[in-house]
Amino acid sequence: MTMDDTDKDAAEILSPVAATSRIASLDVMRGLAVLGILAVNVVSFGLPVMVYQDASLSPFPVTGANAVARWTMDVFFHQKFITLFSMLFGASIYLVGGERDDAARGKLLRRRLFWLAVIALIHGLAFWYGDVLLLYAWSGLFVMLMRSMRAGTLIGIGLGVTLLLGAMQAGATWLMVAGPPAITDAMNQGGPHYTAAMVTESIAAYRSGWAGAMGQNIQNWLLLQGASLTMFVFSTVALMMLGLGLFKAGVFSGRAPNRVYVALIGVGGAVLALLGVLEWREAIAPAGTHPTRGLAEVVASFPVFVTLAYVSLIVLATTRRLAWITAALRPVGQMAFTNYLTQTLIMTSVFYMPWGPRLFGRADYVQMWGLVVAVWALQLIWSPLWLSRFSMGPLEWVWRCLTYGRRMPISKGG
Repeated sequence: MTMDDTDKDAAEILSPVAATSRIASLDVMRGLAVLGILAVNVVSFGLPVMVYQDASLSPFPVTGANAVARWTMDVFFHQKFITLFSMLFGASIYLVGGERDDAARGKLLRRRLFWLAVIALIHGLAFWYGDVLLLYAWSGLFVMLMRSMRAGTLIGIGLGVTLLLGAMQAGATWLMVAGPPAITDAMNQGGPHYTAAMVTESIAAYRSGWAGAMGQNIQNWLLLQGASLTMFVFSTVALMMLGLGLFKAGVFSGRAPNRVYVALIGVGGAVLALLGVLEWREAIAPAGTHPTRGLAEVVASFPVFVTLAYVSLIVLATTRRLAWITAALRPVGQMAFTNYLTQTLIMTSVFYMPWGPRLFGRADYVQMWGLVVAVWALQLIWSPLWLSRFSMGPLEWVWRCLTYGRRMPISKGG
């Protein structure tokens, strides 16, 4: 196979295994992110969408071990790893597309985003409504226009918009719980009103067979993707800009001073500790009560601080002679695309696909954690085994072949 020099350069950047063209900490972060988001996504795989939004509508009591399981998801995982995934996608925009004046790589990037959107449509419509890839393809079209901006500008705009949107969310959620009665009543009346009967109806539909499950999935997909493409795109673009800026500034690769990472760990750790205390008070409170008067929701509106602390811990572990701590995550990150889509195949098979046991609505939070840990173990084992023989994951290979418009090598050395 022959390529011109530009094509070779782009191929090196797209390649998920060439040691000289990869940053270890980025792979580790991708691995942690793709495993971490499963701990949150499992709820939307196994329960109706309204339960994902409001745990009080759960078909089983959220007390005891179930309360601890849900609390763990909410405190350590919810929004933290999708935030990380979005930031890393922003960095990948530059890794693939380079500067804006590089026409060849820009064309490659546009083809990559196009095929990502196609794969996302199949993933979302045929399997699971919670697909995030379509949002990423859409957001990527905007971020690709900003990839030549300076690191400081990207960080300033990305973090500024992220914090502004977080403040708006915090204010709205606080008003819904602890604002003046007139405002609280008006806001609560304007939102969706879910009932236990609606939850029961949704569970029955998912368990009725393939047609019923897909009907629910498409309905949820239309609602979620409509919101994603018109509203969530703003927060996603901001996070991608932040990730791109941090990558350009060398923060992801360990080139920032140690004091930066220590400071980020300190701030994120404080936010995480406060969130843990507040969320636990909410978790053990009777249904319909709000012992923190909305403060838990306010703190939860700023997951970016916790995410940046996670990033800093990974970077320090990977670049300060402690790589053995994070080594197991790197192969998972090198196959993040395959592992993300494989999670969907496994979970939909378990919960509502006709060839599986159809456990939708039957697994409580503790049992969901059992499934999550089992998938984590599977992907931690199979990723290095696959990469011992092949140069990239199977779905990374498919995506790359589509991007280049021809069959690309996948066997190592071939």
